Amino acid sequence: MSLRLQQRVLVLNRAWQPVNIVGVRRAVSMLFQGIANAVFEMPGQGDSGDPSGSYAVLDIEGWFAFSKEHPDFDSSRMLRSVRLALRLPHVVLLTQFERLPRRDVRFCRRNVYLRDGFRCQYCGGVFDERELTLDHVIPRDRGGRTAWENIVTACARCNARKSDRLPAQAGMVLRQPPARPKWHAFLSVLATREEARPWLPFIGNSRSSWLNLAHLTAQP
Repeated sequence: MSLRLQQRVLVLNRAWQPVNIVGVRRAVSMLFQGIANAVFEMPGQGDSGDPSGSYAVLDIEGWFAFSKEHPDFDSSRMLRSVRLALRLPHVVLLTQFERLPRRDVRFCRRNVYLRDGFRCQYCGGVFDERELTLDHVIPRDRGGRTAWENIVTACARCNARKSDRLPAQAGMVLRQPPARPKWHAFLSVLATREEARPWLPFIGNSRSSWLNLAHLTAQP
């Protein structure tokens, strides 16, 4: 999978509230279908405190024109072909319907890595995603569930050392107990990563959200 297709885009409803996070392929499709418009910060207006007044909203035709006049210096944020050059948006705004902010974070491998800051919860090391695994704190053959509250990020070495034992039986200690992250706090975790920093103005009180999640995650 190319770097471009791994990027994520924040989706806002018409009240400028975060309601979803989608892959860049889905975000571009939403632009072409008219389901959403691209959002970008107006130069010199980022400190106004009012997102709707600090940001411009462009449909697909406007976004094509903007991309041509102002290509992104980061080539990984551009979608190019023989006939077009399109900036990849960081944020899109829904046009056709209202949605309430999400309340649950989808359970999946990458979201567990994000919750744990790509940090092994046994040795404390930070690893590339390809070097990480998921570990059942209570092994499945002992009734352990595959759920937020029983899954942690582990490096391959620690996972092999623990095997199908409880951490205490393997002489290992968890850095922090696994727990289900809250949606808005999880957004704050994502926004600490460089690719998602443009989301920060839309997340709300990100500082307090980060503090509320301090017991759940560590920064990569």
